[in-house]
Amino acid sequence: MPEIDLNADLGEGVGDDAAMLGIVSSANVSCGCHAGDAGTMATAFATARAQGVRTGAHPGYPDRANFGRLVVPMTVAEVERMVAWQVGAAMGVAALAGTRIAYVKAHGALYNLAATDRGIADAIARAVRAVDSRLTILCPAASQAETAANDAGLPVAAEVFADRAYRPDGTLVPRGEPGAVIHDPAQVSARVLAMLEAGAVKAVDGTEVPLRIDSVCLHGDTPGAVALARALRATLEAAGWRIAPFVA
Repeated sequence: MPEIDLNADLGEGVGDDAAMLGIVSSANVSCGCHAGDAGTMATAFATARAQGVRTGAHPGYPDRANFGRLVVPMTVAEVERMVAWQVGAAMGVAALAGTRIAYVKAHGALYNLAATDRGIADAIARAVRAVDSRLTILCPAASQAETAANDAGLPVAAEVFADRAYRPDGTLVPRGEPGAVIHDPAQVSARVLAMLEAGAVKAVDGTEVPLRIDSVCLHGDTPGAVALARALRATLEAAGWRIAPFVA
């Protein structure tokens, strides 16, 4: 039986974390800069532990007004320190909750920039390696983030987004553009199943972009997120896929 991981961004103080943690197999827990705080982190870690869900740190720009979705001008050194600080904080709160983080996934604008900007990608990889070189980097396949993590000697896992449209170059369509976010559960479920079967994502121009897929990301903060996640999991399991964490 083939396996696939489902991950979601949680601990952000929005959405229904408890319900999502009953559906996904990995949780990207906000580190308190773009959203959330020590309390939301602790709750997410404890609930994930009880549900047998793997947890990762989800560092982002200190941009609470825009939910971390705008680039905050920073030097490479500032990004490196910022990521190390947030990952370290996540490790501490996770330990208090009786669990540990197994991976790191950047959030929002930081994630998107690291996919194309090698300097930012290297800063993230250096920060993660300095804090704990056993942590896996979760990022887009065939991106600068993946290359930087590989060069830093870090384990890497590749993900696709269940509810986001893709450009022909394999990058995400910006959220401000029409059709960038897909909300229909049936459409999302069929799309992800097709991705997994083809090992590729279909871009907005109809072309298929081959990508390695170790995990599928669901957004916990969008309207109808829980219903969408349940529909996707049911569709994948009915098609013979086992939902399991991408990292031990």
